Amino acid sequence: MSDQGLRESIDRMRTRGISNQAIRVFRHYYHQLEEGALGVIPEATIEPLGDIQRLRSVEVTEAAARRALLQTAIVKLNGGLGTTMGMSGAKSALHVVNGYSFIDVIAQQTLALRKRWGVDVPLVFMNSFRTSEETVTALRPYGDLELDGVPLEFLQNAEPKLRARDLSPVDWPADPDLEWCPPGHGDVFVSMMTSGLIETLLDRGIRYVFISNADNLGATCDPDVAGWMLDHDLPYVAEVCERTPSDRKGGHLAVRKADGRLVLRDLAMVYPGEEEDFRDIGRHSTFHANNIWVSLEDLEKRMTRTGGVLGLPIIVNRKRVDPSDPTSTKVIQIESAMGGAIEIFERSEALLVPRTRFRPVKTTNDLLVLRSDFFSLDDDFHIVASRPGPEPFVDLDDDYFKLIPHFETRFPGGVPSMRECTSLTVTGDVTFGAEVRCIDDVVIQGTGRVPDGAVLGGA
Repeated sequence: MSDQGLRESIDRMRTRGISNQAIRVFRHYYHQLEEGALGVIPEATIEPLGDIQRLRSVEVTEAAARRALLQTAIVKLNGGLGTTMGMSGAKSALHVVNGYSFIDVIAQQTLALRKRWGVDVPLVFMNSFRTSEETVTALRPYGDLELDGVPLEFLQNAEPKLRARDLSPVDWPADPDLEWCPPGHGDVFVSMMTSGLIETLLDRGIRYVFISNADNLGATCDPDVAGWMLDHDLPYVAEVCERTPSDRKGGHLAVRKADGRLVLRDLAMVYPGEEEDFRDIGRHSTFHANNIWVSLEDLEKRMTRTGGVLGLPIIVNRKRVDPSDPTSTKVIQIESAMGGAIEIFERSEALLVPRTRFRPVKTTNDLLVLRSDFFSLDDDFHIVASRPGPEPFVDLDDDYFKLIPHFETRFPGGVPSMRECTSLTVTGDVTFGAEVRCIDDVVIQGTGRVPDGAVLGGA
Protein backbone atom coordinates (compact mmCIF):
# COMPACT_ATOMS: atom_id res chain seq x y z
CA MET A 1 0.00 0.00 0.00
CA SER A 2 1.14 3.58 -0.65
CA ASP A 3 -0.17 7.10 -0.99
CA GLN A 4 -0.83 6.40 -4.67
CA GLY A 5 -4.24 4.87 -4.01
CA LEU A 6 -5.29 7.84 -1.88
CA ARG A 7 -4.08 10.35 -4.48
CA GLU A 8 -5.95 8.57 -7.27
CA SER A 9 -9.11 8.40 -5.16
CA ILE A 10 -8.99 12.09 -4.28
CA ASP A 11 -8.37 13.03 -7.93
CA ARG A 12 -11.49 11.12 -8.92
CA MET A 13 -13.53 12.76 -6.16
CA ARG A 14 -12.40 16.24 -7.23
CA THR A 15 -13.21 15.48 -10.86
CA ARG A 16 -16.67 14.40 -9.74
CA GLY A 17 -17.12 17.66 -7.82
CA ILE A 18 -17.12 16.19 -4.32
CA SER A 19 -16.67 18.88 -1.64
CA ASN A 20 -13.38 19.50 0.16
CA GLN A 21 -15.00 18.61 3.49
CA ALA A 22 -16.14 15.23 2.18
CA ILE A 23 -12.68 14.57 0.74
CA ARG A 24 -11.18 15.47 4.10
CA VAL A 25 -13.42 12.89 5.78
CA PHE A 26 -12.49 10.25 3.18
CA ARG A 27 -8.79 10.95 3.74
CA HIS A 28 -9.31 10.59 7.50
CA TYR A 29 -10.80 7.12 7.13
CA TYR A 30 -8.41 6.05 4.37
CA HIS A 31 -5.45 6.61 6.71
CA GLN A 32 -7.20 4.54 9.38
CA LEU A 33 -7.70 1.76 6.85
CA GLU A 34 -4.03 1.89 5.83
CA GLU A 35 -3.04 1.57 9.46
CA GLY A 36 -5.04 -1.64 9.73
CA ALA A 37 -8.22 -0.36 11.39
CA LEU A 38 -10.86 -3.08 11.53
CA GLY A 39 -13.64 -0.92 12.94
CA VAL A 40 -14.51 -3.50 15.61
CA ILE A 41 -15.65 -3.17 19.22
CA PRO A 42 -14.60 -6.13 21.42
CA GLU A 43 -17.16 -7.34 23.96
CA ALA A 44 -14.66 -6.89 26.80
CA THR A 45 -14.57 -3.12 26.19
CA ILE A 46 -18.30 -2.49 26.70
CA GLU A 47 -21.09 -2.92 29.22
CA PRO A 48 -24.81 -3.29 28.47
CA LEU A 49 -27.04 -0.24 28.73
CA GLY A 50 -28.44 0.41 32.18
CA ASP A 51 -31.81 2.01 32.88
CA ILE A 52 -33.28 3.70 29.82
CA GLN A 53 -35.88 6.46 29.68
CA ARG A 54 -39.12 5.09 28.21
CA LEU A 55 -41.11 7.16 25.74
CA ARG A 56 -44.37 6.04 27.35
CA SER A 57 -43.19 7.69 30.60
CA VAL A 58 -42.47 11.02 28.92
CA GLU A 59 -45.03 13.71 29.72
CA VAL A 60 -45.13 16.73 27.42
CA THR A 61 -47.91 19.29 27.31
CA GLU A 62 -49.50 20.21 23.98
CA ALA A 63 -48.02 23.70 24.25
CA ALA A 64 -44.53 22.28 24.85
CA ALA A 65 -44.92 19.79 21.99
CA ARG A 66 -45.97 22.51 19.58
CA ARG A 67 -43.10 24.74 20.72
CA ALA A 68 -40.69 21.85 20.05
CA LEU A 69 -42.15 21.15 16.60
CA LEU A 70 -41.65 24.80 15.68
CA GLN A 71 -37.93 24.09 16.14
CA THR A 72 -37.74 20.66 14.47
CA ALA A 73 -37.08 19.46 10.92
CA ILE A 74 -37.35 15.97 9.41
CA VAL A 75 -34.61 14.37 7.30
CA LYS A 76 -35.21 11.06 5.57
CA LEU A 77 -32.28 8.92 4.43
CA ASN A 78 -33.28 7.99 0.91
CA GLY A 79 -30.18 6.76 -0.91
CA GLY A 80 -31.13 3.08 -0.92
CA LEU A 81 -31.70 1.19 -4.18
CA GLY A 82 -33.04 -2.03 -2.71
CA THR A 83 -30.42 -4.04 -4.61
CA THR A 84 -30.74 -7.00 -2.21
CA MET A 85 -34.39 -7.17 -3.26
CA GLY A 86 -33.57 -7.02 -6.98
CA MET A 87 -34.40 -3.34 -7.46
CA SER A 88 -32.38 -0.85 -9.48
CA GLY A 89 -34.27 2.37 -8.72
CA ALA A 90 -35.14 4.18 -5.51
CA LYS A 91 -36.37 1.68 -2.94
CA SER A 92 -38.70 4.35 -1.53
CA ALA A 93 -40.71 4.35 -4.79
CA LEU A 94 -41.88 0.80 -4.08
CA HIS A 95 -45.59 0.47 -3.27
CA VAL A 96 -45.84 -0.84 0.26
CA VAL A 97 -49.23 -0.17 1.92
CA ASN A 98 -52.71 0.58 0.56
CA GLY A 99 -51.17 1.20 -2.87
CA TYR A 100 -48.94 3.98 -1.56
CA SER A 101 -45.15 4.10 -1.85
CA PHE A 102 -42.77 4.96 0.97
CA ILE A 103 -42.48 8.45 -0.53
CA ASP A 104 -46.26 8.89 -0.63
CA VAL A 105 -46.68 7.85 3.01
CA ILE A 106 -43.82 10.06 4.24
CA ALA A 107 -45.23 13.06 2.38
CA GLN A 108 -48.74 12.45 3.73
CA GLN A 109 -47.45 11.90 7.29
CA THR A 110 -45.68 15.25 7.14
CA LEU A 111 -48.68 17.11 5.75
CA ALA A 112 -50.91 15.56 8.43
CA LEU A 113 -48.42 16.55 11.15
CA ARG A 114 -48.42 20.14 9.93
CA LYS A 115 -52.22 20.26 9.85
CA ARG A 116 -52.63 18.65 13.29
CA TRP A 117 -50.23 21.04 15.03
CA GLY A 118 -50.45 24.12 12.82
CA VAL A 119 -46.67 24.07 12.35
CA ASP A 120 -44.71 24.06 9.06
CA VAL A 121 -42.27 21.27 9.93
CA PRO A 122 -39.69 21.05 7.10
CA LEU A 123 -39.18 17.71 5.34
CA VAL A 124 -35.94 17.05 3.45
CA PHE A 125 -34.76 13.87 1.70
CA MET A 126 -31.09 12.91 1.58
CA ASN A 127 -30.87 11.32 -1.87
CA SER A 128 -28.03 9.63 -3.67
CA PHE A 129 -27.08 10.40 -7.26
CA ARG A 130 -29.12 7.32 -8.22
CA THR A 131 -32.33 8.13 -6.29
CA SER A 132 -32.64 11.90 -6.72
CA GLU A 133 -34.50 12.15 -10.02
CA GLU A 134 -37.01 9.41 -9.22
CA THR A 135 -37.72 10.85 -5.78
CA VAL A 136 -38.22 14.41 -7.01
CA THR A 137 -40.63 13.12 -9.67
CA ALA A 138 -42.59 11.14 -7.08
CA LEU A 139 -42.95 14.23 -4.89
CA ARG A 140 -44.44 16.44 -7.63
CA PRO A 141 -48.07 15.64 -6.72
CA TYR A 142 -47.39 17.15 -3.28
CA GLY A 143 -46.95 20.74 -4.36
CA ASP A 144 -47.57 22.12 -0.87
CA LEU A 145 -44.88 19.95 0.72
CA GLU A 146 -41.88 22.15 -0.09
CA LEU A 147 -41.50 25.19 2.17
CA ASP A 148 -40.12 28.51 0.94
CA GLY A 149 -36.37 28.63 1.39
CA VAL A 150 -35.99 24.96 2.36
CA PRO A 151 -35.09 22.41 -0.34
CA LEU A 152 -36.88 19.09 -0.55
CA GLU A 153 -33.59 17.25 -1.06
CA PHE A 154 -29.86 17.35 -0.73
CA LEU A 155 -27.40 14.83 -2.16
CA GLN A 156 -25.22 12.56 -0.12
CA ASN A 157 -21.59 12.32 -1.07
CA ALA A 158 -19.95 9.57 -3.08
CA GLU A 159 -16.54 7.95 -2.79
CA PRO A 160 -14.57 5.40 -4.80
CA LYS A 161 -14.78 1.73 -3.97
CA LEU A 162 -11.27 0.51 -3.16
CA ARG A 163 -9.61 -2.66 -4.43
CA ALA A 164 -9.23 -4.89 -1.39
CA ARG A 165 -5.74 -5.97 -2.41
CA ASP A 166 -4.08 -2.53 -2.61
CA LEU A 167 -6.66 0.16 -1.66
CA SER A 168 -6.58 1.76 -5.10
CA PRO A 169 -9.86 2.97 -6.66
CA VAL A 170 -11.46 0.17 -8.61
CA ASP A 171 -12.20 0.32 -12.35
CA TRP A 172 -15.33 -1.35 -13.71
CA PRO A 173 -15.91 -0.34 -17.35
CA ALA A 174 -19.00 -2.58 -17.63
CA ASP A 175 -20.84 -0.16 -15.31
CA PRO A 176 -18.78 2.84 -14.14
CA ASP A 177 -21.48 3.78 -11.62
CA LEU A 178 -20.50 0.66 -9.67
CA GLU A 179 -17.05 2.17 -9.11
CA TRP A 180 -18.70 4.52 -6.61
CA CYS A 181 -20.53 4.06 -3.34
CA PRO A 182 -22.07 6.23 -0.63
CA PRO A 183 -19.94 6.58 2.52
CA GLY A 184 -22.65 5.07 4.75
CA HIS A 185 -25.42 7.08 6.35
CA GLY A 186 -22.88 8.67 8.70
CA ASP A 187 -22.29 10.95 5.71
CA VAL A 188 -25.60 12.69 6.47
CA PHE A 189 -23.86 15.16 8.78
CA VAL A 190 -21.20 16.13 6.23
CA SER A 191 -23.75 16.38 3.42
CA MET A 192 -26.06 18.55 5.54
CA MET A 193 -23.14 20.88 6.15
CA THR A 194 -21.75 21.06 2.60
CA SER A 195 -25.21 21.47 1.06
CA GLY A 196 -25.88 24.45 3.30
CA LEU A 197 -28.87 22.74 4.92
CA ILE A 198 -27.63 23.23 8.49
CA GLU A 199 -27.25 26.97 7.96
CA THR A 200 -30.63 27.18 6.19
CA LEU A 201 -32.45 25.43 9.03
CA LEU A 202 -30.71 27.39 11.78
CA ASP A 203 -31.58 30.66 10.04
CA ARG A 204 -35.20 29.48 10.07
CA GLY A 205 -35.12 28.96 13.84
CA ILE A 206 -34.80 25.17 13.64
CA ARG A 207 -32.79 23.74 16.55
CA TYR A 208 -33.31 20.01 16.11
CA VAL A 209 -33.46 17.53 13.26
CA PHE A 210 -35.11 14.11 13.35
CA ILE A 211 -33.29 11.68 11.03
CA SER A 212 -34.54 8.22 10.04
CA ASN A 213 -34.57 5.74 7.17
CA ALA A 214 -37.11 6.28 4.40
CA ASP A 215 -37.98 2.57 4.46
CA ASN A 216 -39.08 2.74 8.12
CA LEU A 217 -42.64 4.07 8.01
CA GLY A 218 -42.97 3.77 11.78
CA ALA A 219 -40.38 6.52 12.21
CA THR A 220 -42.70 9.51 12.41
CA CYS A 221 -41.80 12.88 13.91
CA ASP A 222 -43.15 12.34 17.43
CA PRO A 223 -43.95 15.63 19.23
CA ASP A 224 -43.37 13.98 22.62
CA VAL A 225 -39.78 13.07 21.74
CA ALA A 226 -39.17 16.57 20.37
CA GLY A 227 -40.66 18.12 23.50
CA TRP A 228 -38.67 15.88 25.85
CA MET A 229 -35.44 16.69 24.00
CA LEU A 230 -36.13 20.43 24.14
CA ASP A 231 -37.12 20.36 27.83
CA HIS A 232 -33.88 18.60 28.77
CA ASP A 233 -31.71 20.56 26.31
CA LEU A 234 -30.21 17.34 24.96
CA PRO A 235 -27.70 17.36 22.09
CA TYR A 236 -28.45 13.87 20.78
CA VAL A 237 -31.11 11.20 21.34
CA ALA A 238 -31.12 7.68 19.87
CA GLU A 239 -34.29 5.59 19.78
CA VAL A 240 -33.97 1.93 20.80
CA CYS A 241 -36.51 -0.91 20.88
CA GLU A 242 -36.72 -4.07 22.92
CA ARG A 243 -34.81 -6.85 21.20
CA THR A 244 -36.38 -10.17 20.16
CA PRO A 245 -34.72 -13.24 18.59
CA SER A 246 -35.53 -11.84 15.14
CA ASP A 247 -33.49 -8.71 15.96
CA ARG A 248 -30.28 -10.50 16.89
CA LYS A 249 -28.46 -9.10 13.87
CA GLY A 250 -29.50 -5.53 14.60
CA GLY A 251 -26.97 -3.06 15.96
CA HIS A 252 -27.19 -2.13 19.62
CA LEU A 253 -25.98 0.57 21.98
CA ALA A 254 -23.64 -0.14 24.85
CA VAL A 255 -21.56 1.74 27.41
CA ARG A 256 -17.83 1.99 26.69
CA LYS A 257 -15.92 1.05 29.82
CA ALA A 258 -13.01 3.39 29.12
CA ASP A 259 -15.00 6.61 29.39
CA GLY A 260 -18.64 5.75 30.10
CA ARG A 261 -19.80 7.05 26.69
CA LEU A 262 -22.66 5.42 24.82
CA VAL A 263 -21.46 3.68 21.64
CA LEU A 264 -23.14 1.93 18.72
CA ARG A 265 -22.00 -1.55 17.71
CA ASP A 266 -23.32 -2.84 14.37
CA LEU A 267 -22.87 -6.41 13.14
CA ALA A 268 -19.95 -5.33 10.93
CA MET A 269 -18.20 -4.02 14.07
CA VAL A 270 -18.24 -7.30 16.00
CA TYR A 271 -14.83 -8.67 16.93
CA PRO A 272 -14.20 -12.00 15.12
CA GLY A 273 -15.47 -14.91 17.20
CA GLU A 274 -17.78 -12.79 19.36
CA GLU A 275 -20.90 -13.09 17.24
CA GLU A 276 -22.77 -14.97 19.96
CA ASP A 277 -22.07 -12.20 22.48
CA PHE A 278 -23.47 -9.71 19.98
CA ARG A 279 -26.63 -11.80 19.50
CA ASP A 280 -27.18 -12.34 23.24
CA ILE A 281 -30.52 -10.59 23.76
CA GLY A 282 -30.33 -11.27 27.48
CA ARG A 283 -27.17 -9.18 27.78
CA HIS A 284 -27.91 -6.61 25.05
CA SER A 285 -31.68 -6.34 25.40
CA THR A 286 -32.37 -3.45 23.02
CA PHE A 287 -31.46 -2.62 19.43
CA HIS A 288 -30.79 0.68 17.69
CA ALA A 289 -33.78 1.70 15.55
CA ASN A 290 -31.71 4.14 13.46
CA ASN A 291 -34.06 6.97 14.46
CA ILE A 292 -32.00 9.82 15.88
CA TRP A 293 -32.60 13.38 17.07
CA VAL A 294 -29.72 15.85 16.86
CA SER A 295 -29.18 19.40 18.04
CA LEU A 296 -28.21 21.43 14.97
CA GLU A 297 -26.40 24.01 17.09
CA ASP A 298 -24.21 21.36 18.71
CA LEU A 299 -23.66 19.66 15.37
CA GLU A 300 -22.63 22.89 13.64
CA LYS A 301 -20.16 23.76 16.41
CA ARG A 302 -18.58 20.33 16.23
CA MET A 303 -18.43 20.27 12.44
CA THR A 304 -16.92 23.75 12.27
CA ARG A 305 -14.31 22.93 14.90
CA THR A 306 -13.19 19.74 13.12
CA GLY A 307 -13.51 20.82 9.51
CA GLY A 308 -16.35 18.37 8.96
CA VAL A 309 -14.52 15.36 10.41
CA LEU A 310 -16.78 14.24 13.26
CA GLY A 311 -14.63 11.19 13.90
CA LEU A 312 -17.38 8.61 13.72
CA PRO A 313 -16.12 5.02 14.12
CA ILE A 314 -14.99 3.52 10.82
CA ILE A 315 -16.91 0.61 9.28
CA VAL A 316 -14.90 -1.54 6.86
CA ASN A 317 -17.43 -3.06 4.46
CA ARG A 318 -15.99 -5.82 2.27
CA LYS A 319 -17.97 -6.51 -0.92
CA ARG A 320 -17.72 -7.21 -4.65
CA VAL A 321 -17.66 -4.25 -7.00
CA ASP A 322 -20.75 -5.69 -8.69
CA PRO A 323 -22.93 -7.13 -5.89
CA SER A 324 -24.77 -9.30 -8.42
CA ASP A 325 -21.54 -10.90 -9.71
CA PRO A 326 -19.75 -13.08 -7.15
CA THR A 327 -16.69 -13.25 -9.43
CA SER A 328 -16.24 -9.47 -9.68
CA THR A 329 -13.37 -7.63 -8.00
CA LYS A 330 -13.23 -7.68 -4.22
CA VAL A 331 -13.56 -4.16 -2.85
CA ILE A 332 -13.68 -2.25 0.41
CA GLN A 333 -16.26 0.44 1.03
CA ILE A 334 -15.26 2.87 3.77
CA GLU A 335 -18.39 3.68 5.73
CA SER A 336 -19.66 5.16 8.96
CA ALA A 337 -23.03 4.94 10.69
CA MET A 338 -24.90 8.07 11.74
CA GLY A 339 -25.79 6.29 14.99
CA GLY A 340 -22.09 6.26 15.81
CA ALA A 341 -22.39 9.97 16.55
CA ILE A 342 -23.88 9.12 19.93
CA GLU A 343 -20.35 8.85 21.34
CA ILE A 344 -19.37 12.26 19.94
CA PHE A 345 -21.83 14.38 21.91
CA GLU A 346 -21.68 14.74 25.66
CA ARG A 347 -24.96 14.04 27.49
CA SER A 348 -26.31 11.87 24.66
CA GLU A 349 -29.32 9.79 25.66
CA ALA A 350 -31.03 6.58 24.57
CA LEU A 351 -34.84 6.50 24.55
CA LEU A 352 -36.79 3.24 24.67
CA VAL A 353 -39.64 3.50 22.15
CA PRO A 354 -42.46 1.10 21.19
CA ARG A 355 -41.92 -1.37 18.38
CA THR A 356 -44.47 0.61 16.36
CA ARG A 357 -41.67 3.09 15.63
CA PHE A 358 -39.72 0.39 13.82
CA ARG A 359 -41.51 -0.87 10.70
CA PRO A 360 -38.70 -1.35 8.14
CA VAL A 361 -38.89 -3.22 4.86
CA LYS A 362 -35.60 -5.01 4.33
CA THR A 363 -36.90 -8.15 2.64
CA THR A 364 -39.94 -9.33 0.71
CA ASN A 365 -41.02 -11.07 3.93
CA ASP A 366 -41.45 -7.63 5.48
CA LEU A 367 -43.12 -6.34 2.33
CA LEU A 368 -45.77 -9.07 2.34
CA VAL A 369 -46.91 -8.21 5.87
CA LEU A 370 -46.95 -4.47 5.21
CA ARG A 371 -48.97 -4.92 2.01
CA SER A 372 -51.44 -7.23 3.71
CA ASP A 373 -54.56 -6.28 5.67
CA PHE A 374 -52.64 -6.77 8.91
CA PHE A 375 -51.62 -3.11 8.56
CA SER A 376 -53.58 -0.03 7.55
CA LEU A 377 -53.14 3.75 7.60
CA ASP A 378 -54.97 6.01 10.02
CA ASP A 379 -56.06 9.61 9.34
CA ASP A 380 -52.51 10.83 10.06
CA PHE A 381 -51.06 8.20 7.68
CA HIS A 382 -49.47 6.35 10.59
CA ILE A 383 -49.07 2.58 10.20
CA VAL A 384 -51.63 0.81 12.40
CA ALA A 385 -51.76 -2.92 13.18
CA SER A 386 -55.10 -4.75 13.05
CA ARG A 387 -54.51 -6.42 16.41
CA PRO A 388 -52.20 -6.14 19.43
CA GLY A 389 -49.09 -8.27 19.77
CA PRO A 390 -46.38 -9.26 17.32
CA GLU A 391 -46.91 -9.12 13.59
CA PRO A 392 -47.05 -12.39 11.63
CA PHE A 393 -43.74 -14.12 11.02
CA VAL A 394 -43.17 -14.66 7.30
CA ASP A 395 -40.49 -16.84 5.70
CA LEU A 396 -40.73 -17.01 1.90
CA ASP A 397 -38.43 -19.23 -0.15
CA ASP A 398 -35.50 -17.04 -1.27
CA ASP A 399 -35.16 -18.97 -4.52
CA TYR A 400 -38.57 -17.76 -5.70
CA PHE A 401 -39.58 -14.74 -3.61
CA LYS A 402 -36.44 -12.82 -2.62
CA LEU A 403 -36.38 -10.48 -5.62
CA ILE A 404 -39.20 -8.00 -6.18
CA PRO A 405 -39.93 -9.04 -9.82
CA HIS A 406 -40.26 -12.68 -8.75
CA PHE A 407 -42.33 -11.72 -5.69
CA GLU A 408 -44.78 -9.68 -7.79
CA THR A 409 -45.39 -12.48 -10.29
CA ARG A 410 -46.28 -14.91 -7.48
CA PHE A 411 -48.94 -12.60 -6.03
CA PRO A 412 -50.76 -11.44 -9.19
CA GLY A 413 -54.01 -10.92 -7.30
CA GLY A 414 -52.45 -9.37 -4.22
CA VAL A 415 -50.95 -10.80 -1.03
CA PRO A 416 -53.04 -12.99 1.30
CA SER A 417 -55.09 -11.72 4.22
CA MET A 418 -52.86 -11.87 7.32
CA ARG A 419 -55.18 -10.43 9.98
CA GLU A 420 -55.67 -13.84 11.59
CA CYS A 421 -52.23 -15.24 10.75
CA THR A 422 -49.44 -16.02 13.20
CA SER A 423 -46.87 -17.26 10.70
CA LEU A 424 -46.54 -18.11 7.01
CA THR A 425 -43.73 -20.32 5.69
CA VAL A 426 -43.45 -21.08 1.97
CA THR A 427 -40.93 -23.56 0.57
CA GLY A 428 -40.98 -24.01 -3.19
CA ASP A 429 -42.34 -22.24 -6.25
CA VAL A 430 -45.86 -21.27 -5.23
CA THR A 431 -48.20 -18.74 -6.86
CA PHE A 432 -51.06 -17.29 -4.81
CA GLY A 433 -54.51 -16.60 -6.19
CA ALA A 434 -56.64 -13.61 -5.25
CA GLU A 435 -58.31 -13.17 -1.85
CA VAL A 436 -56.39 -15.97 -0.12
CA ARG A 437 -56.80 -16.00 3.66
CA CYS A 438 -54.16 -17.23 6.12
CA ILE A 439 -55.16 -18.28 9.65
CA ASP A 440 -52.86 -19.18 12.56
CA ASP A 441 -49.67 -20.98 11.42
CA VAL A 442 -49.51 -21.76 7.70
CA VAL A 443 -46.85 -23.94 6.05
CA ILE A 444 -46.79 -24.48 2.27
CA GLN A 445 -44.34 -26.83 0.57
CA GLY A 446 -43.94 -27.88 -3.03
CA THR A 447 -44.89 -26.30 -6.33
CA GLY A 448 -48.23 -25.10 -7.58
CA ARG A 449 -50.92 -22.49 -7.28
CA VAL A 450 -53.06 -21.57 -4.28
CA PRO A 451 -56.61 -21.15 -5.64
CA ASP A 452 -58.54 -17.89 -5.48
CA GLY A 453 -60.38 -17.51 -2.18
CA ALA A 454 -58.52 -20.37 -0.46
CA VAL A 455 -58.46 -20.46 3.35
CA LEU A 456 -55.13 -21.75 4.63
CA GLY A 457 -54.53 -22.98 8.17
CA GLY A 458 -56.94 -22.65 11.05
CA ALA A 459 -57.49 -26.40 11.35
